[in-house]
This record gives sequence, structure tokens and C-alpha cells, in this order.
Amino acid sequence: MPEALLRVKNLVKQFPVKGGLFGRQIDKVHAVDGVSFELAKGETLGVVGESGCGKSTTGRCILRLIEPTSGEVWFEGKNVTELDREGLRATSRDMQIIFQDPYASLNPRMTVAAIIGEPLTIHKLTKSSSEYQDRIVELLETVGLNADHLRRYPHEFSGGQRQRIGIARALAVKPKLIVCDEPVSALDVSIQAQVINLLEDLQEKFDLTYLFIAHDLSVVEHISDRVAVMYLGRIVEIASARELYTAPRHPYTEALLSAVPIPEPGLKRTRIRLVGDVPNPINPPTGCHFHPRCPKAFDRCKVESPALKQAADGHWAACHLNDVGG
Repeated sequence: MPEALLRVKNLVKQFPVKGGLFGRQIDKVHAVDGVSFELAKGETLGVVGESGCGKSTTGRCILRLIEPTSGEVWFEGKNVTELDREGLRATSRDMQIIFQDPYASLNPRMTVAAIIGEPLTIHKLTKSSSEYQDRIVELLETVGLNADHLRRYPHEFSGGQRQRIGIARALAVKPKLIVCDEPVSALDVSIQAQVINLLEDLQEKFDLTYLFIAHDLSVVEHISDRVAVMYLGRIVEIASARELYTAPRHPYTEALLSAVPIPEPGLKRTRIRLVGDVPNPINPPTGCHFHPRCPKAFDRCKVESPALKQAADGHWAACHLNDVGG
């Protein structure tokens, strides 16, 4: 594997739960619970899992949009978690995000030119007014929009067009890493493919690296080189997309894949139906977090948390079954 552009080591994020008359902390939500992975330059790592599993929180902690509780994030040899305000601003040029909701992520009072041009102004990337305007037009055309859209406001665009504006804004500072936080989940299915194809074209053109967060396994399979599966704040499996989709090593991954339709008439998967609901992240289960819902759980799963171990070449899973040849 090429040298990692991004290294995440034992990342933890806990949110306080406050209550009582004086609003004291009475508990904490274990949103991200010891996440570690590496991301090579030019690679796309898909992150999948049910809502509330910590996918988006992980992405935002990496960029320090949310301050992590503990752990390390290394980007190009720099520990992002230790950077001061100036250092973080400089690094933010290389690390950008595309948000999930194209309706909420754009300021309705700003024109498209102002939205895309704001990063150029903050980082002082243009030297004259004409260069500023030319760069904005270039970015619009790069994402498939016209120059005559410059003076329009977000409410004048469709959801797919708004997401293209968000992509143009992320591209403005010529980043190396983009966290795609469910960038197509709020779009119509017909528009999703267009945006995914655009992201792939941009990756090839600008040598981008993606951390692609989603809950739709079909979308993730299409765009990702590797896929990490999260459950209740932890990565339970990580492998190449091909390997993970054809030979999953964790029961949770098997259950997720069993729900994905096969686009061939006559072929069906046996649906694995999980019992119960996702446990409360305030009080997660002991041992393996998945054991209360796992159809293959045994006594060891209830008391011992499985480590993320290599089950095959480039394929890692956090499951005791791999130790016993299950």
C-alpha cells in the first residue's frame, strides 16, 4: 500500500449528557470509540453503517470541525489534533468537506459567487478582482454549471445543482483530501449517479483523496477502493471493496449486505434479519457491541471486546469468530 496521506489512531469522541437543576454532566455519549485507519493518496475509503454509528462524527473530528476527546489524526506527517488556530487554518486548505444537505450547507443570503469565492478570500488565493472572477467561473464550469449562475442565490437551484456548488466551494482551495459526508443521500436517485460520476472525474483530474461517508452500500461499492464498516462507534471490518462485498468476515457486514438488492432477475440473497434495535450509545453493551443482535454470538462475545485483526491479506475484522475459524 502507498504511503498514507491520512492516519487516524484510536480516535475517540464523547459528547456530554447534562441534566439536573444545574445542568451538570450526568453521562456521556460514546459517539466514536477508538477508530483507527489509514488512507493512501488518491484512494477512496468508503465508511458505511447505520444512522448514529459515528460515521459523520469521525469525518468531522478528522477536520476538527468537532474537537475529538482523544486520539490522533496525522495528515502529511502533521498531528492535526495538536495544531493551533493558525496551523489548523493552513492545513484546512488541504482538507475540505462536502456536506450532506445541499439545502442547509449554503448560506441563503449569499450569491453563488460569494459562496464559492469565500475560501479564495479567506486564504488569499487570488491577486486581483479579475483573477477572482475568472477562478469562480472556472470552478463553476468544472462542476458542470454555467457562468451566468454567478449572481443567483441557492434557492434558485435544484438539489443536485446546490450540491455541485458545494463541491465547487470545496475545490476552490485545491485540497488534497475531501471528506464527503453523505453527499448524495439527500438527492433523487437519478441525480445521485450524476454527482458520483462527477466526484470520480474530479478525483482523476485533480488527484484527490476521498473519505466517502454513506449508508447506501450500493453507492459505496461503486466509488470506493476500500470500505470500512462501522457499528456503534467502532470499525468492525475494513477491506477492499471487492473483498468485502464478496467475502465479508463480520456478521454485521453480512447482515447489511443481505439487504442490498441484486440487479439480476432470478438472483436473490437470503435476508439476515437482526433482532432488536441498535443499543444506546450512552450505555453500550460490554464485550462486542454487536453481540446482543448477532446471530452467531457466543459467551466470549459478551465479555471480551474483539480487536480489529487481519483475517486475510488486506482484510481486517473485529470478530472472535475469526479466531476460531468461524
